[in-house]
Amino acid sequence: MIRWIVGLILNALVLMGIAYLFSGFEIASFGAAVLASLLLSIVNMIVRPILIVLTLPITILSLGLFLFIISALTLMLTASLMGDAFIIDGFFTAVLAAILIALAQTVIVKPIKKKRK
Repeated sequence: MIRWIVGLILNALVLMGIAYLFSGFEIASFGAAVLASLLLSIVNMIVRPILIVLTLPITILSLGLFLFIISALTLMLTASLMGDAFIIDGFFTAVLAAILIALAQTVIVKPIKKKRK
């Protein structure tokens, strides 16, 4: 449970960092970032597996690069659920943010979660 909360807060910090880097990616506050991180994890648990199964042929043909598109779609869905507290101005911004989130997950969040075991 603690690892999940730490991961949630780290993801919120990553979202705040991306909002700082890109003008088309806006988060109202840290609380909104934590809520967005929570919603994104729920969307990734429910919607993402369905999208992966439905797009499996194109994912295989693109050697897995289409997963970034799926991540961008889940990120845009999270932004639409949050309303004005979380705004993504375009699909390309969402794709760049999805790539940065994946990199941050690999470099920051996963090693910290492993240390806490």
